[in-house]
Amino acid sequence: MSDHNIPCCAGVGYKARHLDNILNAPSSIGWLEIHAENYMGEGGRPIAQLKRLREIFPISCHGVGLSIGGEGPLDTDHLARLKHLVDWLNPGLFSEHLAWSTHEGHFLNDLLPVPYTRNVMNRVVDHIQQVQDTIDRQMLLENPSTYCTFEQSDMSEVDFLTEVANRSGCGLLLDINNVFVSAINQKFNPKDYIDTYPLHLISEVHLGGHEEDIDDYGDRLLIDNHARQVVDPVWELYKYTLKQSGPRPTLIEWDNNIPAWDVLAHEAKQANIILAKTTSMAAQ
Repeated sequence: MSDHNIPCCAGVGYKARHLDNILNAPSSIGWLEIHAENYMGEGGRPIAQLKRLREIFPISCHGVGLSIGGEGPLDTDHLARLKHLVDWLNPGLFSEHLAWSTHEGHFLNDLLPVPYTRNVMNRVVDHIQQVQDTIDRQMLLENPSTYCTFEQSDMSEVDFLTEVANRSGCGLLLDINNVFVSAINQKFNPKDYIDTYPLHLISEVHLGGHEEDIDDYGDRLLIDNHARQVVDPVWELYKYTLKQSGPRPTLIEWDNNIPAWDVLAHEAKQANIILAKTTSMAAQ
């Protein structure tokens, strides 16, 4: 089995259509990330493929269904399935979103934002600690992409994430594209966000694509959809971040309109070039 620690290089989100490409040229990628909810069954082809891949690659496990920010209690059956997966997979990292997706027993196929208040923070901290106690490892919390703000919020997103991490002991997953999307939609400078972010708590970085639209007021609107290449301004924000944080394991997310393997591998190569330059600069 491969070393389970996630190396400080570029990885990609695993898609079954790329299995042969990955196995035929395993040196083309440093690590893989899977969505936990796709592998909570007891067997079948997906589990067999994942067991083969974990013999070759470090694996990061990314959850999308825990509803960390939800008002109700966490789904204990879901947590039990997650624990079973994590126990046998032994991923190098596990992460989830600062979002909610459940209400009164119903699952919503979206990652919805939360207001940044003390009450919500207390709930998020409790949920994270429950997850970490259940799976017996640290969880990383990912910053959301947002399209509006809540009047109830009484602190910034960065202050909220920082205090949640300090209180719960979780780490942070910084999604650079989410920062850029939120900055354009809410009209703030994304570099200001990075300048105040607790970069020392980052264990993983995400890069992905978005679509551009116009809202009802004629303003620019970005939609985080993981369906295209990383755009130049996001690459520039990534460089800006790494100059301050140093290199971090970096995932290329591409979950919709899945491209040919060569396209995805090229995105990872671009990230590796930036990571190498950052490492070289840090060594000087």
